Amino acid sequence: MAAIFLSDDPIQSVDELGALLSDPEAGALVTFSGTVRGSTKGRRVTHLEYETYRPLAEKQLALLAEEARARWGVTCAIAHRLGKVAVGELSITIAVASAHRAEAFEACRWLMDSLKTTVPIWKKEHFDGGAQWIEGSDAVPSPPSPTHLS
Repeated sequence: MAAIFLSDDPIQSVDELGALLSDPEAGALVTFSGTVRGSTKGRRVTHLEYETYRPLAEKQLALLAEEARARWGVTCAIAHRLGKVAVGELSITIAVASAHRAEAFEACRWLMDSLKTTVPIWKKEHFDGGAQWIEGSDAVPSPPSPTHLS
């Protein structure tokens, strides 16, 4: 069974997530930590904002974890932050344990890539002068706030 966490509270560390997967049969533990970058496409990012429909996101994350287990024989834990996330803070952590490293690496990368395209977690990027919703390689600009109008 996978450990899935969606929270408005800061993610403490990937080590805590990995500790949930302790297993004497696991010879590999691969982790991924995603943090909020300070700039994107030449703009200074002030923070990100994540929204979701929790029941559906939790269900989809569990399905991804189950597919990773079936494909690579791994166990995994996923934590995703919601709400306002400051530059430098963790927005996501993934931990994958398996008997061998190759499967753990493949599953971890697949989980991150699949999560971004299939789980209903929406990201709004706030930057100097405005904000935009991010979806894949496309972004939908939001109108500037009244404080940024000339």
